[in-house]
Amino acid sequence: MINQLILSNTKRLLISVAVVCALSACQKEVAKTEAIEVKTSDVSASQVENVVDNESKSKLASSKAIELSKKYLITDTHIDVPYRLEDKYEDISIATENGDFDYPRAVAGGLDAPFMSIYIPAELEQKGGSKELADKLIDMVELIVKKSPKKYALAYTTEQIKSNFSKGIISLPMGMENGAPIEGKLENLIHFYNRGIRYITLTHSKANHISDSSYDENRPAKGLTDFGKNLVLEMNKIGIMVDVSHISDDAFFQVMEISQAPVIASHSSARHFTPGFERNMSDEMIKLLAEKGGVIQINYGSTFISQKSITNYNAFKTARAAFMKINSVEEKSEEVKIFTKNYRVKKPFEYASTSDVLDHFDHVVKLTSIDHVGIGSDYDGVGDSLPIGLKDVSSYPNLIQGLLDRGYSEDDIEKVLSGNLIRVWKQVEKYASEHN
Repeated sequence: MINQLILSNTKRLLISVAVVCALSACQKEVAKTEAIEVKTSDVSASQVENVVDNESKSKLASSKAIELSKKYLITDTHIDVPYRLEDKYEDISIATENGDFDYPRAVAGGLDAPFMSIYIPAELEQKGGSKELADKLIDMVELIVKKSPKKYALAYTTEQIKSNFSKGIISLPMGMENGAPIEGKLENLIHFYNRGIRYITLTHSKANHISDSSYDENRPAKGLTDFGKNLVLEMNKIGIMVDVSHISDDAFFQVMEISQAPVIASHSSARHFTPGFERNMSDEMIKLLAEKGGVIQINYGSTFISQKSITNYNAFKTARAAFMKINSVEEKSEEVKIFTKNYRVKKPFEYASTSDVLDHFDHVVKLTSIDHVGIGSDYDGVGDSLPIGLKDVSSYPNLIQGLLDRGYSEDDIEKVLSGNLIRVWKQVEKYASEHN
């Protein structure tokens, strides 16, 4: 909570800070850039305690913000719990040591409908095994619900989410991050719809058989493949939301031309603040998305939010690559771990702030209206890069507080928390019911 604090009463001070943070029901951890360096020769212990207390109180969500987090349905369209648990299993029905999501923190934050991301690594497109992994991760979500039916429930429709909300049960709808498991077969699309998938991110970090990727310099399809174009229409007909996060700009514009129903960007932010970062959406794209009735769900990752964070991270990657080349070592080696630790002591990661995140919400609203923005945090998906004040799923009241402070009305906030996403999902459901 405070780095390099050298005082005789350190223990007492840290306990007092821990109590303040617990009462605030805010984030699990505090970012490194939030650290305050204090020397005993410069300031007294009581002065330090006052500084820390003020720092903590400045981040407290008001009773109004906490009330709104309980009053309104909160959806978050991208939380990578299944893949996190595939790597290292924990019981998320109780408090966990790792990750950004568990039941107690979700309840504290007022989170009601976190979309479980069925994430499929890009390399499986060539290696094989995409469909098998997708089914395995869906099995995991179903098992979580089966083991804790009083805490979690599956949700395949907007009505089921509302029903679960009225019962005080957290819904676990599912979205597929990377369409590789479709494997070029429309029968697989039907299979995954029947298993509960309600949006598909067409690709991930590499071009696949559906679409080019914003992260991949190789653009063989120059947007969508022929199969990808047909898939978009079939997703419309079956009732699966098309997700344009991760796809190339060319692919995005083709989706917008083809899709007969509104689409979502499940976890993207505004390129206005990160020029040249194609993974985020340009102003032109955001406006077109809105014109077609869609919604952009803001990604919290600091390198999605802040150009300073991107610059900092790119400098680190350059230094790490040079170290690896000089020493002929691999990225996962112990030598690189030690290098990284030492590098970050001298040059800490540049975290974004809650205010920076709110700037993205403001930007989308100014470009379009309050009807086209929501939350797609990417919790459990962006590692230790989450903004100060938004460190885990207990922190939605902090976001709400920021919206209140910026003059958003209660109706506006309800739209951001879930109203806009639910509207799009309902429109997709309606289109499918009329065209099946």
